[in-house]
Amino acid sequence: MSGDHGVGGSAAGRHKRPLQAAFALTLAYMVAEVVGGLVTNSLALLSDAAHMGTDVIGLGMALAAIHFASRPAPAHRTYGTYRLEVLAALANSVLLFGVAGYVLFEAYRRFRAPPEVLGVPMLVVAVIGLLVNLASFRLLMAGSKESLNVKGAFLEVMSDLLGSIGVIVAAVVVATTGWTYADPLIGAGIGLFIIPRTYKLCAQAVRILIEAAPPGMDVEAVRARIAGLPGVAGVHDLHVWTLTSGMDAASGHVVVADGADHHGVLDRVTGVLTDEYGIAHTTIQCETADHDDRPTPI
Repeated sequence: MSGDHGVGGSAAGRHKRPLQAAFALTLAYMVAEVVGGLVTNSLALLSDAAHMGTDVIGLGMALAAIHFASRPAPAHRTYGTYRLEVLAALANSVLLFGVAGYVLFEAYRRFRAPPEVLGVPMLVVAVIGLLVNLASFRLLMAGSKESLNVKGAFLEVMSDLLGSIGVIVAAVVVATTGWTYADPLIGAGIGLFIIPRTYKLCAQAVRILIEAAPPGMDVEAVRARIAGLPGVAGVHDLHVWTLTSGMDAASGHVVVADGADHHGVLDRVTGVLTDEYGIAHTTIQCETADHDDRPTPI
């Protein structure tokens, strides 16, 4: 006897409209920031524009992931397209690593030979960028708590938000003191800020793709909890993994004690997994002690 409690519908669809608005804002301002960076000769602006460029790509991938995840999946994709958002988050992290490397290299080059930077125009562009990032930040804040895909986009926007503040500081220093080293210094700071947050996002995506247990989930404790339920004589082949953001799954074999009701045991096991561990998708096979799991030769 086995029980399969199906996967619930993905919540990603409701995040589509905020992502679309953030995408439009970011794309429009990225173009303005590239122009402003070239005119003012500011590395801080250009590095922030490069980062916003990855935001545009990342937000676009996030929207594409939501679009495909909401479409009916072919029969051979038995888990649908839930993993697309995880792949988008992983691709996002790779792009961010590339941007951070570029910014740090360019900052090194400018430290050796700092060019002239136009502080006041740089300040105007940076302030506009701050307002745009604040709007995108608010749009994505709620969804970032539910979706790894949206969280990737949210982290990028947050980085840009802080980057805009850094650019404003650099612009004020350059405009008031003429100390042009402030520009590559802030640019390098933006690059360094990106790296640890990108690593965390990448690690989360990889953890899901290799089907490791959810963070904080003690599989042995789960096994012991199930083994201690009335009517359960043993547990083996227990697996717990994450399908996509906020959607964990479990499968396993439960040995039913002699005389115990199989239906009752199955209900208790799936109830514990759902109510105590938040695992909505469970596939549990109940079997007797003398059952042999090895396939029967044909």
